[in-house]
Amino acid sequence: MELPSREACYRALQSRDPRFDGLIFVGISSTGIYCRPICPARTAKFEHCTFFGSAAAAQDAGYRPCLRCRPEIAPDLASWRGTSNTVSRALALIADGALDGDEKSVDRLAERLGLGERQLRRLFLQHLGASPISVAQTRRVLFAKQLIHDTRMSMTDVAMAAGFGSVRRFNEIFRGLFQRPPSALRRKSSARHEGKDVALRLRYRPPYDWDCMLDFLRSRAIEGVEMVEGDRYLRTVEIDGATGSIEVTHLPARQSLSVSIRFSDVRLLPAIVARVRRLFDLGADIETIGDHLSGDPVLAPLVAQRPGLRAPGGWDGFEIAVRAVLGQQISVVAARRLAGQLVALHGRAVPKSLLIHPDLSHAFPTAKRLASAASIGLGMPGARLTALKAVAEAAASDPNLFRPFGNIEETVMRLRTIRGIGEWTAQYIALRAIREMDAFPATDIGLLRSVAAMDGEKSTPANLLTRAESWRPWRAYAAQHLWAAEAFPVPGRPRVAR
Repeated sequence: MELPSREACYRALQSRDPRFDGLIFVGISSTGIYCRPICPARTAKFEHCTFFGSAAAAQDAGYRPCLRCRPEIAPDLASWRGTSNTVSRALALIADGALDGDEKSVDRLAERLGLGERQLRRLFLQHLGASPISVAQTRRVLFAKQLIHDTRMSMTDVAMAAGFGSVRRFNEIFRGLFQRPPSALRRKSSARHEGKDVALRLRYRPPYDWDCMLDFLRSRAIEGVEMVEGDRYLRTVEIDGATGSIEVTHLPARQSLSVSIRFSDVRLLPAIVARVRRLFDLGADIETIGDHLSGDPVLAPLVAQRPGLRAPGGWDGFEIAVRAVLGQQISVVAARRLAGQLVALHGRAVPKSLLIHPDLSHAFPTAKRLASAASIGLGMPGARLTALKAVAEAAASDPNLFRPFGNIEETVMRLRTIRGIGEWTAQYIALRAIREMDAFPATDIGLLRSVAAMDGEKSTPANLLTRAESWRPWRAYAAQHLWAAEAFPVPGRPRVAR
């Protein structure tokens, strides 16, 4: 991302402009720290300020994170990613631990993205001002700092959760950055989170349409696996054989989501947090996306009605793929019922001590479990049962099947090689599971109905695709607005009969 001029960045710092929070960081040469633009500390002199497009770039330049404004809780914005989908995909993989390994990790990351290592490094330096390894290391430090501030976890558990190779290395890095041991950063107020659960706050850039997000998740909640109760979302979790559960609530006054995690392996906390961010689309620069989509006369009133609408992700790629197959040619309600039956037959029971709510009971079946099942046992047409088995076998043999790979066209083409996966299903999986923000299932009957209602004439997939060209690179958000309008029409506009 190309930063605004130094003068513009400094004005944002002087006014503590929240619109720049997460987009720029400022290094203060007189103190050696870097801050968010909303830091409450006295504004430094212009000549002492250097501005960066990422926390990693500031840390690479030798600055340490501010203890007052806490860069670790800044919104993890993706506005600049619109100029490089490759960087966006790479960051998603880094959040999943793609660089937690040996020195060859960057090579493998680049290979999975379909480009060379040098090109990947160049893109990171261009858009983030730091190398992939520096970005991964900075994320690790900032996540550890958040755990120290906000939880009562032991320093050993914090080191393990943040992905440090050893407690000794963890202590060395923190002493080097802060000139004090990690334990000295712990605040007394963190005691409020004592108990079984790890409680964290994840910030977003407003506005955020929480009600619409909950409506979407409520209508698709699978019995035993997830639920929406009041204004909170709860679900079971299974990652790498470990199980637990989470609870997510909205803190609008703090522009954040509160996440409570009860899980059996602290080393998987970063993966859980990354999935929460993905599910609730916390990385969206929603104002930039809304401004772009508002250029279309059909979408403009929809964006105006729901300015904080997000594109919901999925907790797990395989789970979303199964949901998509179950939902082929049937209603959301019917697909939800089938998913509940699948969980009852093949889901893994989660120990009661790890359940945040008594109505939760099972984790969604893994690909390996379904692939090895003698019979899936659902009353569905043979073609869909075959597709379900094919998806399970493909996912079991390729753990990276539902992770970013290449561009949107390559992603859809790869998914379509699975028996029973057509264009609509592939686009839907790409949108919700792989988080391709330009995915667009143009054959979806809901999208076609919604556009027809707006235009007053019949729409076809071909002309919808033509129209959607101007919505790139955020066609997924356009689809979400059209789906929301089909369910809840804009006042004064007719709704096409089903």
